[in-house]
Amino acid sequence: MNAELFINVAPDEMTIALTEDRRLVELRKEKRNVQFEVGDIYIGKVHKVMPGLNAAFINIGYEKDAFLHYLDLGPQFKTLQKFLQQVIERRNGDNSMPHVKRENDIEKDGSIADVLSAGQEVLVQVVKEPISTKGPRLTSEISIAGRNLVLIPFSDKVSVSKKIRSGEERNRLKKLITRIKPKDFGVIIRTVAEGKPEEELEDEFNTMLRRWDECIARVREVRPPSLALGEMERSSVMLRDLLSPSFNSIYVDDKSFYEETLNYVKQIAPDRTDIVKMYTGNLPMFENFNIEKQIKQSCGRTVSFKSGAYLIIETTEALNVIDVNSGNRSKSAPDQENNAFEVNLAAAEEIARQLRLRDMGGIVVVDFIDMQTAEHRNKLYEKMKECMAPDRTKHNILPLSKFGLMQITRQRVRPVMTIDTTEVCPLCNGTGKTGMQIDVKDLIEHAIEHTLEEKEDGKVIVRCHPYIYAYLKKGFPSQILKWKTKFGFGNINIMASEALGIVEFKVS
Repeated sequence: MNAELFINVAPDEMTIALTEDRRLVELRKEKRNVQFEVGDIYIGKVHKVMPGLNAAFINIGYEKDAFLHYLDLGPQFKTLQKFLQQVIERRNGDNSMPHVKRENDIEKDGSIADVLSAGQEVLVQVVKEPISTKGPRLTSEISIAGRNLVLIPFSDKVSVSKKIRSGEERNRLKKLITRIKPKDFGVIIRTVAEGKPEEELEDEFNTMLRRWDECIARVREVRPPSLALGEMERSSVMLRDLLSPSFNSIYVDDKSFYEETLNYVKQIAPDRTDIVKMYTGNLPMFENFNIEKQIKQSCGRTVSFKSGAYLIIETTEALNVIDVNSGNRSKSAPDQENNAFEVNLAAAEEIARQLRLRDMGGIVVVDFIDMQTAEHRNKLYEKMKECMAPDRTKHNILPLSKFGLMQITRQRVRPVMTIDTTEVCPLCNGTGKTGMQIDVKDLIEHAIEHTLEEKEDGKVIVRCHPYIYAYLKKGFPSQILKWKTKFGFGNINIMASEALGIVEFKVS
C-alpha cells in the first residue's frame, strides 16, 4: 500500500490529507494555534462537584466547564494532588522538583466528593475536544506520548503492546525501559518500538521526561485556568502515530512548515527524511494530486461508490445515520438477493472509509439493503469488521439486526468533519435574482492591472474556473494572448482551477 500525507498550510488554517493508493481516506482541517486539543495538559480549578453524576466540572479556560468523571481520575490521583500542592506552595520560592511519598490508590467505586472540592486546583489532560454544546472531557491520569513510548507519571508499571508477538523482543524492551526509567514513572511501549535500538528509545524517553519537567515548570509560573503543556501540531501527531514502512511521501506546500516537518521526521525516523518533500508546483497542491476533486465527491450528503449505488449520510446530535441504496444497478441485475449482497459488500468498504474520512464518532446506524439469507448477512458482518480493521480509533461493530440495521460505535474525540460541498449560484449569489452582470474578463483585466501596479517583480498568476479558462483561450487572437501582448508575455500566467466557482478568480 502506498500511503502519502499532504499538508496544505494557509495563514489561519491547516488542512491535512492522508491517501492510500491515491485514494483519500483521512482529512483534517485545523485552525492554527487552536486550544483544547486532545493531549493538552491544563492547570484548572474545580468549579462544581456533582455527587449525583460522580463527576466534577473544571474551569480550564473554555467557555463551558470541562467534565471530569471519578473513573477518569486515575488510581494515583491522591499522589498527583499531593505533588501538585507542593509545586503550588513553591511558586514564589524553591524551583527544585518536589519529591512526594506515594499515596494509596483511590477506591474504584469511591465518590468524587471524597477527593475533590470546589476551588481546588487540579492538573488535567484533554481526552475529548469540545463537541457541539459540550465542553472538553478530561482525565487526571496524565500521559505524554512519543513515537515509540508513552510516559505515565506516578506509575511504576511498564507495559508492552500486545501487537508485539515475539516473547524475546517483549522481554528485551521491558528490561531496557525498566533499567533507564526513574522511580514513579510508568511507560507503555508502543508497537512501533519493536526492533528499535537502545539509543533511540533512551533519547525519546529523555525527551518525554524533559516535556514533563516543562509542564511542571509552567504550572509553577501560572495561575489556573492555564495551559501547562500543549500537544504537538496535528501534522506531527499524525506522523507520530501513522509513520510506517508503507508511508512513501509527505508533501508540504509551506517552506517554514516543511522545515519543521523535516526536523520532526529526523527525530523519529532519521533514515526516512527523504520522504519529506516541498511542493513547488504551479497548481494548488490538492488540485495537482486530485485531492480537491475527491473532497467534493466524498464529503457531501450523497456519496456514490459503485455502479450507480450510493450512500446517504446524515449526522445528528445523537447519532449518525447511513442509508445504502442500489440506485441504477438494480435495474440491470436479474437476481435481487445477489444484487443486494454485492452492493452491501461494496458499501461496507465505502462506509469504513467515510467513518475515517469524516472522523464520525458516537453511534453510527447503517441501513443496508435487505437480504434474506443468513449466510449473506454473516458475510457482510465479517466484511465490515475486515474493512474497519485498519481504523486506529476504538470501535465496536454489532451484527445485523432483524430489521437489517448494523450498529457501530466509534470513539468520538473531536467534532465530525463537515464540508459544505454546495455552491452559491454565481449569477444571483443565492438571492434568486440577477442584475446587470459585468463581464468577468473585464473584472480579471482590472485585477491584473491593479496587481501589476503593486508587485515589484511585475509577475502575476491568474487562477479561474476551467470554463472561464476555456473561454479566455478560445479563438485567435485569444483573450489570453491579448493580455500577454498588453502586459508582457513573461509577466502573466493564467491557469485553470477546479477549486473555484464558475465566475470566481484569484489574482496573485
